[in-house]
Amino acid sequence: MREIEGGVAAPAGFWAAGAQAGLKAAGGYDVALLYSDCPAAGAAVYTRNAVRAHPLALTAAHLADGAARAVVVNSGNANACMGERGERDARAMAQAAARALELPETDVLAASTGVIGQPLPLERVCAGIAAAAAAIGTLRAGAGEAGLAARKAEAARTAALAIMTTDLAVKEQAWEMAGPAGPVRLGIMAKGSGMIHPNMGTMLGFITTDADLPPPLMQDMLRAAVDDSFNMATVDGDTSTNDMVIMLANGRSGVRPAAGAEDRFRRLLNAACVAMARAIARDGEGATKLLETRVRGAASRVDARRIARAVCGSSLVKTAMYGEDANWGRIIAAAGYAGADFNPDGFALSLNGLAVAAAGRGLPFAEAEAKARLSSAEIVIDISLADGEAEAVAWGCDLTPGYVDINAAYRS
Repeated sequence: MREIEGGVAAPAGFWAAGAQAGLKAAGGYDVALLYSDCPAAGAAVYTRNAVRAHPLALTAAHLADGAARAVVVNSGNANACMGERGERDARAMAQAAARALELPETDVLAASTGVIGQPLPLERVCAGIAAAAAAIGTLRAGAGEAGLAARKAEAARTAALAIMTTDLAVKEQAWEMAGPAGPVRLGIMAKGSGMIHPNMGTMLGFITTDADLPPPLMQDMLRAAVDDSFNMATVDGDTSTNDMVIMLANGRSGVRPAAGAEDRFRRLLNAACVAMARAIARDGEGATKLLETRVRGAASRVDARRIARAVCGSSLVKTAMYGEDANWGRIIAAAGYAGADFNPDGFALSLNGLAVAAAGRGLPFAEAEAKARLSSAEIVIDISLADGEAEAVAWGCDLTPGYVDINAAYRS
């Protein structure tokens, strides 16, 4: 497996572009279009929040047959809690993309992200869709020309920019996996910085591959990958109304991963999703540090996951890490209320390799050394239990005054 350029447009037959429609107060790209030039299988996972944005219902309906060829996304407006108007606007986005790409409406999926409860400026969104479709059309017209791969990659990056809200970093990757039947490619882009505590998938994530995958298998692969990646990331404990991950597979490589190759593809998909989950946690609103909590020796995978997520999600742990304070008691306290079964007298704990507790009790350590280790941009919290063989990893970030500043003025 090797990392390549191109983001979601790297797999054969996929194209992507962003447009500037004036939806964000600060300007920039805000409408993205993702397109497969041949039929594709589709799969998705959605937020478990009882309040769901209108594009999620449309996407679920359009994916009922396991097929889709395009995704349209806007940022700057969540299109959530808008009643019948929100439903009409989500459908209008799909219709506009379908017209521009000459597809059936049901082959288009939709996603939105931004402020909840405000009317979607549909006219501007549709103008952005037309502009993004035109950009894709220009790229396709130049198929075979020198430099096309670079131009496709540049356009795909504008799509990754267009799905961002408070994100400071663009989140995209592409990979190629070699095999006896030929290479398979996978591309991914995601957005997320605040309102991050997914209870399904991610804030927004889009995955493309030119592998030949039947929808049931792809849904199974996506669910497993999401559970070990996006579902193990947290920034602030808030599960969004718009969380969704969509995956499209168009089979253009002619390769259907089977036997050992299927396992390798699963590992590739999992690795790509983990990379995006880490990028989201690292880019948490106001964050200065990436936190990684590793739990080993748990009685079950469920227990390990509960503890890892509880520690990464603890406001007290997050603020201690921001202050570079090795207050390990906050960590084990979070583990204790996670709802997991473990022996409190059997845990050991280290912070960036510095042992601070063992056999359920604190160890002597130099505060200056602890502070120096916690000054790193990445902090690994290792928790070893004595209850079994299960393990899990979660990702989060520190909690800083910057988070409060961003969210105190999010609408203004």
